[in-house]
Amino acid sequence: MRIPPDQLVPLARVHEGVLSTRRLVELGADPAWIHRQLAAGHWQRLHRGVLYVYSGGIPWRSRALAATVYAGDAAALSHRAAGHVLGLVARAPQVIDVSVPATRRVRPTPGVRVHLRRTMPPSHGFLPVVVAEETALDLFESARTTDDAFGHLCAAVRLGTPVAAIAAAARRRPRIRRRALLDDLLADATAGVESPLERRYHHDVERRHGLPRARRQRVEVAGGGWIRADCVYEGYGLRVELDGRLAHPGGRTDADTWRDNAVLLEHGDRTLRYRWRHVAIAACATAGQVATGLWAGGWRGDLRPCGPRCTARVAIGGS
Repeated sequence: MRIPPDQLVPLARVHEGVLSTRRLVELGADPAWIHRQLAAGHWQRLHRGVLYVYSGGIPWRSRALAATVYAGDAAALSHRAAGHVLGLVARAPQVIDVSVPATRRVRPTPGVRVHLRRTMPPSHGFLPVVVAEETALDLFESARTTDDAFGHLCAAVRLGTPVAAIAAAARRRPRIRRRALLDDLLADATAGVESPLERRYHHDVERRHGLPRARRQRVEVAGGGWIRADCVYEGYGLRVELDGRLAHPGGRTDADTWRDNAVLLEHGDRTLRYRWRHVAIAACATAGQVATGLWAGGWRGDLRPCGPRCTARVAIGGS
């Protein structure tokens, strides 16, 4: 027996085209009819017992939902898959991460990575997704570098997840990799640091070279509109803007130039702009340049070498 189109089409639309064979049989479909749809190429088998009831390309969301259907009750997207749905990860992962309670056993299937959880984190949505604070921690624990780990935490905070919620979720976990690092990164996020580049600037340029700490993310009016400054050295007439892009084919943009002019005219502040290379590779030279700008603004502090090979003083012509 086949399922009438007026019954199948709305159901498929609601479920991203993904239905289990069990559900189809419950609706009255004959297994032989299901097999014919697959053999004719009208439908596609995604996993054992999970079908995509259309031909053609399969959207990522359909693959993601199929992974949770295959994994069964209480399953939810997690890690990079959840991060993509929540907006923490830009690129859709090819392998779908799914978390299930540790008491469950899920047979391996291509394109799905199953995580067994002693304590299953909360999830929500028709496409079940582990909540943002737990996903941020999952991504933190699986990150290969400190920059990546902090980037995931920053992404969660930018999208509205309170730092306190992430910290509370971490306390609920009996074990967490690199807990001391997590505490440091959350402290930076609480202080207003919003990206891995900003964190490197604070630690490698400012703190290691004895520079004063700038005020982060100050919002003000300039040039007839609202602007937000990355780093403002209040009282010294200096601010720093950080651009995390590895390259900028056109160099400084017209908008950047207009904004810098407005800041100079209306606030009397000079603007230094740095990109990833200046902070990650040439932190000492950058510190020397920032110190020069601070001294010009009346700072009376000393530029401190970060180590025996520090080139900060060399960059400003010192010894």
